[in-house]
Amino acid sequence: MVNIKPPRGIRNNNPGNIRWGDDWKGLLPDKQRTDKSFCQFSTPEYGIRAMIIILRNYQKKHGINTISGIIHRWAPTSENDTQAYIDSVSQEVGVAPDQRIDVSDSRILMKLLQAIIRHENGSQPYSFDVFVRAIDLAR
Repeated sequence: MVNIKPPRGIRNNNPGNIRWGDDWKGLLPDKQRTDKSFCQFSTPEYGIRAMIIILRNYQKKHGINTISGIIHRWAPTSENDTQAYIDSVSQEVGVAPDQRIDVSDSRILMKLLQAIIRHENGSQPYSFDVFVRAIDLAR
């Protein structure tokens, strides 16, 4: 039987693959951390909560309100095929890459989170309830 490891973002409860930097709620204690590059959260809800806060800050603090703008910042071309990322997220959310979106609209936010998670990890394994709990944590 082949034992396939889940993708790094899922193993780290960090499905957006957020790099170390900010002191997020729900991070594993220092002594439990095994990933030098990416945050490790105690639950997926805390990882998704961090994604929500980042996306909201992109809009509120930086005026970034299109999928193209969001993904250019989230996944810079120095590390990613950013255009392929934009195209896949845009298609999944159902809006043009340069169409304005409002991440304070939970329907848009939910689709955007799911699309980023799917692109980052190759799948989106979380139930609707996980997203609801993450949104509640981000209040």
